[in-house]
Amino acid sequence: MPNIKSAKKRVKVIEVKTLQNKIVKSNLKTILKKAELAIAENAANKEEAVRLAIKKLDQAAAKGILHKNNAARKKASLICKLNKAG
Repeated sequence: MPNIKSAKKRVKVIEVKTLQNKIVKSNLKTILKKAELAIAENAANKEEAVRLAIKKLDQAAAKGILHKNNAARKKASLICKLNKAG
């Protein structure tokens, strides 16, 4: 446990930011699963689900929650699956 006042504040701030990042990551994973499920089931809204997933991946990469190459790899994988599904 830190003794310095500023270090104590940093611990509190880091806890809040970690929670926010965890919420964003969890939401992103849910959206990715929904997009992959829509592609697998050949749903009518699969393009819209993929578009939403790509948007969320870009937002997470912009906030620094995901590395930009990680986001790019996931987007490429989704688009490849969508193209294979037809």
